[in-house]
Amino acid sequence: MLTNVVIIAAVAVIGIMIVYFSIAIFTHHGQTRTVPGVENKSYTEALRMLHDAGLRYEIRDSLFRDDVPPGFVIEQFPKRNSVVKPGRKVFLYINAVNPKKVVIDDDNRPYEHALAGNSERSVLARLEELGFKKVRVVRVLGDNDMVVRILANGTAVRKTQKVPVTASIVVEVSDGRMEALRDSLTNLESMMLPGHEAPVQPEYEGEEGYAPANGGEEPSPAYLEPEQSEENNEYLE
Repeated sequence: MLTNVVIIAAVAVIGIMIVYFSIAIFTHHGQTRTVPGVENKSYTEALRMLHDAGLRYEIRDSLFRDDVPPGFVIEQFPKRNSVVKPGRKVFLYINAVNPKKVVIDDDNRPYEHALAGNSERSVLARLEELGFKKVRVVRVLGDNDMVVRILANGTAVRKTQKVPVTASIVVEVSDGRMEALRDSLTNLESMMLPGHEAPVQPEYEGEEGYAPANGGEEPSPAYLEPEQSEENNEYLE
């Protein structure tokens, strides 16, 4: 009986020790690694540094930033100098080779201008939300104060069209002066209709040597007789 108890206890101790050492082996108990800093490093260099440190990697997402070369690491987690166990996975955020493209207006009418007819304020808010940095507003002749069209790198943007967020955007906004221009043209046409009195021309103020305007005709020189001196009078007699 006592022998059986001793055997059972010995087996239990051996089992516990096996489990302990197995866990230590698989979890690298007591072993640590320092995470190298791979931000602003090229993708290939970052992988080499992580491999040399005994760590694994995973590409979590591709972003796009103008201030970082394409294919370089923008951000990492865990951060630089973090103490981790061997084989720990480091998550990398890579700068995309091509800039991100977005749809400015997702209304399913691809032949119409994107965001046409919207207010300037709402359009600018939409472009900022999508990540556009180079945006300029230009006033054009039109009926109201709404957006006429949007240009990306000089080309008109249509609905459902994808545009890179790095594009130079020009927002054309109507200045509302078209109605006033129509009224001016209508008044001018009515003044030129037959029977309409022509506007009175201001009286001509002649320069020296010209007679005043008369009857709307062009002024003609007023030929003045030369002054007769006493000598001339005697000669005429």
